[in-house]
Amino acid sequence: MPILEDLKGYAERATGLRRPGKRKAVDATRIRKPHRVRFKDDGLIPNHPRWPLIIYRSAVALDDRHDPAAVIEDLFEANGWGDTWRDGIYDYVHYHSRIHEVLGIARGKGRVRFGGKKGRIFTLKPGDVAVLPAGTGHQCLSADSEFLVIGAYPPTGTYDECSIVEDRLRTLKAIPKVPVPRRDPVYGVGGPLLKLWKRAQ
Repeated sequence: MPILEDLKGYAERATGLRRPGKRKAVDATRIRKPHRVRFKDDGLIPNHPRWPLIIYRSAVALDDRHDPAAVIEDLFEANGWGDTWRDGIYDYVHYHSRIHEVLGIARGKGRVRFGGKKGRIFTLKPGDVAVLPAGTGHQCLSADSEFLVIGAYPPTGTYDECSIVEDRLRTLKAIPKVPVPRRDPVYGVGGPLLKLWKRAQ
């Protein structure tokens, strides 16, 4: 599916077909109260020492006029979160120590565990968005065949992928240094993410 989705994404960007554009993508958002969850270091997955995972349920209105993946990509990019990709979520627990990540659900349904083996399981559906501060463990436990995730990253930070104990010493130093992003990937400059994370510093 990722290769097919990538080809579709390239074609949509080249032609503009089924893409709303950044301005209209912002109009597709619904105001939602952020669901916050904090996780402790479990010995393998450090999680973030101060900032919670944020989940916005049904935050993006998706319809048949536009490709749902394109709507979410355009929304994230409108708010300064780039390097978007289309895929699923790995079936092994992992985290990123030098960058935050946002995951938007375009299609299907998946059960995702955040926070590592002692974390919490959420069923994610189309229009849901999860914002993971650096260090947050994530793993797909099960998903239907339609499950499609759009991922993106803020402009500050460097992508890495960590999943083993040997990563810990380096990552424990790196995670707290990743700065608060300038914009919420869903709601922009005035979004609740910035206030929640700054308040927890």
